[in-house]
Amino acid sequence: MPRESLWNVPNLLSAARIPLAVALFACIVYGLWLAGLIVFLAAAATDWLDGWWARRYGPLSLVGRNLDPLADKVLVCGAFIYLATVPETGILPWMVTVVVSRELVVTGIRGIVEATGQKFGADWFGKLKMALQCAAIIGVLLIQWGRTTFDPALLDALERVQVVVLYAMLAATIGSGMQYLVKAAKMLT
Repeated sequence: MPRESLWNVPNLLSAARIPLAVALFACIVYGLWLAGLIVFLAAAATDWLDGWWARRYGPLSLVGRNLDPLADKVLVCGAFIYLATVPETGILPWMVTVVVSRELVVTGIRGIVEATGQKFGADWFGKLKMALQCAAIIGVLLIQWGRTTFDPALLDALERVQVVVLYAMLAATIGSGMQYLVKAAKMLT
């Protein structure tokens, strides 16, 4: 079997999320909210673009299949961890624990299932969870930037919407994790 190249567009796009994640974390630490929002949007765009490119032009590779979710987890889990250190974000430690625990459990289960030769990729619920996680992070970054630039009434409205998005994200995170557990149990029995 020929070795697949690591140097292809989808893999490079996935790998780009790691330094973008580090840049995002620095933006959060230094309160550079607009810059952090732009960096996160760029990173989220690479997530969409790498999958689109791989499906459209190829290659769909084993490396890409593992690198893409790994880069997602570094970006999203790291963002929640860093945002939890800023009290005004509304991100609490238990929320971060839910997000990170779900990602670790699903990654472990995925490895076990795929070791049996079966595919265990993302489904619609996992994609919804990722979209809501991104929306929650975007909302937090936008609101943090808006604290110095937005009208107080607009800021108040955004904060109310953000609470709904945050709890919807947590529900999807727990729900998709449970769905993966049930799916894996069926595949392994």
